[in-house]
Amino acid sequence: MFTVFNDIIAEMRLVYQHDQRPWMLGFSGGKDSTLLCQLVFEMLHTLKPEERTKKIYVVTSDTMVENPIVKDYMYRMNAAINTTSESEHLNVEAHMLHPEIRQTFWSLVIGLGYPTPEAPGFRWCTERLKINPSNKFTYDTIKKDGEIVILLGVRKAESAARSKSISAHEIEGKILSPHTSIPKAYVYNPLTEIENSLVWEYLLKDDARSAWGTDNKYLFSLYQGETLGEEQSVVGEVDKDKIPITGNSRFGCWCCTMVKEDKSLQNFIDHGAENLIPLRRFRNWLVELRATPEARDWRRRNGAVYFNSDGDFGRGPFTLDTRKEILKRLLQLEDETGFELITIEELKMIDKMWEDEGDLSRRALVDIYYEVRNRRLPWDQFKHAKYDNDTVQRIDALCQKYEVPFELVSKLLIAVDNTKFYTRSAVSAREVEKIMNQGWLHYSNIQEGLENED
Repeated sequence: MFTVFNDIIAEMRLVYQHDQRPWMLGFSGGKDSTLLCQLVFEMLHTLKPEERTKKIYVVTSDTMVENPIVKDYMYRMNAAINTTSESEHLNVEAHMLHPEIRQTFWSLVIGLGYPTPEAPGFRWCTERLKINPSNKFTYDTIKKDGEIVILLGVRKAESAARSKSISAHEIEGKILSPHTSIPKAYVYNPLTEIENSLVWEYLLKDDARSAWGTDNKYLFSLYQGETLGEEQSVVGEVDKDKIPITGNSRFGCWCCTMVKEDKSLQNFIDHGAENLIPLRRFRNWLVELRATPEARDWRRRNGAVYFNSDGDFGRGPFTLDTRKEILKRLLQLEDETGFELITIEELKMIDKMWEDEGDLSRRALVDIYYEVRNRRLPWDQFKHAKYDNDTVQRIDALCQKYEVPFELVSKLLIAVDNTKFYTRSAVSAREVEKIMNQGWLHYSNIQEGLENED
């Protein structure tokens, strides 16, 4: 039954021993990447320890907004792979990759006010949260080792679209294909011809034990009841409830707003993970918030003003007040569920971003945290307002008197304060000019000019 896998292991051994280019295997924790990693481990066991000279990197991307159940599973797999590799001298290293703190989902949404991603075209998340961290690891490895071979668990059985993609990148008569966008990287697709039916059959053999000692029945249970796939697995049932499964489940971010209904999250809830219900509720609120005009500014982050097709003002980032509300509810959600949903590093980054966004008090974030948690952040004692309340109120009163936007004055004060230690005054002048040139400040004059032309 498993002759095809024996052939793949033999081919892997041939490719492995052909050169010293390290391998990099993308491990999502799903069935295909688990199968690929399983076969790599089995191939290594056919070699003597002294023959395992090639480094194999198993990399997993933690977007930092993964479904908490899946995230816990991914970290357990990462630890088990490293433990087994070390004890059995396999020369395999498992790494967890993370986005830069400035580029995380919450840093961008809460810190800078990015509207949450929306289908079909407003998908800013994937590149920042997954692709960039993976590419950085790849480029760093190439810089160190010269070239790299990337193993993919992509199968033609997955879909017609994927099948076409694989065929387009195959090089006749060669096992390895040059990567289409990363120089000195080569792609190896050993699983392209494996049918869905064989994937689970292989993973569940030998009492479903993985090569690194974990239970693949648990992985199988994560797929239970899914309806997102194109084909049902012929295995069909394993657990006591005998719930049929499909072969193409997708693990994703718990707060994903790209879909109207998060079926993956709902599936976990339907199968007993009631602790995810508050996350679903919060996620649905985020979707509604994106469509609430009052929650968003009427200009883009660069100050540009635009109109929708219906003639109304287009909407830009979430307002600072909206971002404060998102943070407050997110912290409350952490307390309600016990899940870590935002890190201390992200809170520190958001705090700095809010300062640059016009928070003259410099205490908005630390005060929200204290209000929710009744304890102080480590840097709370160092957060002193740039101006006392009386001064801020006088500035606000003067802005109202002379009809000058308070936000404009706030940004100017912060820009000057942030550049006051530069020896060249041109730096400060550029920051002031950048703010003063924002389109929303001159919108009424521009509109008046256009009307006069008519």
